[in-house]
Amino acid sequence: MKIKVVGAAGGEVTGSAYVVETKQARVLVDCGLFQGGRKSESLNRPPTRPNTKLDAVLLTHGHLDHTGRLPLLAQLGWKGPVYATQATMEMTSLILRDSARIQAGDAIRTNRRNARMGKPEVEPLYTPEDAEAIIKCLREVPYQKAVSVAPGIRAIWSESGHMLGSASIQLLVQEDGKEKRVVFSGDIGPRSIPMLRNFEPFHEADMVFLESTYGNRDHTPFRETVDEFVAAVKNAVKGKGKIIVPTFAIGRAQLLTSLLAWMFRTKKVKPFPIFLDSPMAIEATNIYVRHRELFDDALLKFIKDRPLREDLKSMQMTATAEQSKKINDVPGPCLILAGAGMCNGGRVLHHLKANLWKPETQLLIVGFQGHGSLGRRLVDGQSSVIIHGERVMVKARIHTLGGFSAHAGQKELLAWFSVIAPSKPRVVLTHGEDPQRRELAKQIQKRFGLKSTLPKMGDVIEF
Repeated sequence: MKIKVVGAAGGEVTGSAYVVETKQARVLVDCGLFQGGRKSESLNRPPTRPNTKLDAVLLTHGHLDHTGRLPLLAQLGWKGPVYATQATMEMTSLILRDSARIQAGDAIRTNRRNARMGKPEVEPLYTPEDAEAIIKCLREVPYQKAVSVAPGIRAIWSESGHMLGSASIQLLVQEDGKEKRVVFSGDIGPRSIPMLRNFEPFHEADMVFLESTYGNRDHTPFRETVDEFVAAVKNAVKGKGKIIVPTFAIGRAQLLTSLLAWMFRTKKVKPFPIFLDSPMAIEATNIYVRHRELFDDALLKFIKDRPLREDLKSMQMTATAEQSKKINDVPGPCLILAGAGMCNGGRVLHHLKANLWKPETQLLIVGFQGHGSLGRRLVDGQSSVIIHGERVMVKARIHTLGGFSAHAGQKELLAWFSVIAPSKPRVVLTHGEDPQRRELAKQIQKRFGLKSTLPKMGDVIEF
């Protein structure tokens, strides 16, 4: 068996993808888009030649950095099964349609500029038709039940607590009369956030591919982060400023709207205008509502006591571009939840351009910011940034609220791994920048006596 790492390696966090090849079969685990700066995005390309042989694709969850290259397979004519949990199927469909729309729009804008400069036209990475073709290939799998996905390969999906429908995947591979177990952690979620069910680790593996996004540190405790969030909101309300939250449409948007409902219900602050300025977040929220079986007990009790919509009467869903533009005319205090989460596109750029230069503005960073992204530059304290070709001074107060991260910190990564560690698996660390990978490898060696492999892009790992 050979496993080729074709994403989220060599210090790159995004673009997660692995090609698993045996004598009988070839499967792809995740097929993510590279995101962040130009260097990362330049890596986007077909992850494997499916016309050679590809029996199936297995998805850990629906986020773009785990699914965003799937339409490239359809572009090459592949029509095989893409296995995922039901919620992941719905989230993947939503995300890929949005991504294809953005790819097409970016190509149109680039070609307008190229035409003025006498440069040749460019093609979008993929089209809405490519996205629809691969969406038709999605096949539902249950949690905690072995599914035959290719000759000699069965797979089990287990809750990873990262986003709605997310899972770690264990492959049971039969080869030469022996069975090997390979576990792909996918993205692991924190246990402290009261929204989704906690992760459920596997107990046995011969090899583990473990994410390391926050492998070198722990997040601020969730309760402390909530206190910071409440304080920032109160401060902005008092100063009559706008609160801008670059929001990952799936997971973070739903968590923050739930927290705002809690703040209003418990009278932490009087209700004020909130704008969910993301068509994708609006659609994702509808998917969350359909999958309450994946909620944890705390959220189930909260919504049983009183529906969230009763607390969020001041929240407006701004689905259209015209509705979004009108937010500029709304005086503070108000809170704007707008995509994208790394400030690398989407409606949040328009709100940042209109408000970053105002000292009364509060900018809340609530998720991971990739290298080269605008969000990372703002977190790093740049005094000015370029948005839509225009330099904007940064006068807004910036808060980094790490405790809202959907990724487990170091202690929780080690807690997840501790369940599987007694089986003495070979450890491969991916999905993390190099300092994070090295520190997590150090901790795994110290606590469990196991050495870790830190692969580069394209490395092949063999049994």
